[in-house]
Amino acid sequence: MISAFFGAIRDAIRSLFYRPDLLQVAALCWRRNDGDIQLLLIRSLDSKRWMIPKGWPMRGKTLAEAARIEAWEEAGVKGHISSDPIGSFRYHKRRATGLKQSCTVYVFALHVTSIADNFPEVALRNPRWMSKTDAIKRLRQPALQALIQDHLANFE
Repeated sequence: MISAFFGAIRDAIRSLFYRPDLLQVAALCWRRNDGDIQLLLIRSLDSKRWMIPKGWPMRGKTLAEAARIEAWEEAGVKGHISSDPIGSFRYHKRRATGLKQSCTVYVFALHVTSIADNFPEVALRNPRWMSKTDAIKRLRQPALQALIQDHLANFE
């Protein structure tokens, strides 16, 4: 009886501090330019770091569809998206409360076929095409860098 009591207290304390990973989706937007692969990066809203378009899952949409929509809203691109993720990475997102929470991001490859001049977040994101080497250098998440390197190895 005493061990059950302490077990319940332990579980209650753990639940105060444990938060499961949040789920996000992202699009690795790519194209060929004179035979070379280029990647599209955008600026994050808060830290202005370079990132790939990403966001939250959307009710009634598959994860791939949500990633495709995020690519349009944040970077103004459309194209063919992979139905399965090419991989995932984790990072810590700072919440509005100031606390950090772990996020798992599923990444879908988007072969870009069209680019718009006007899109929902045009004034906020500063999308830029870069060589794969430059893009990988500018990303701050080592797990995302490795995921992209592994995926692009299939193109060489």
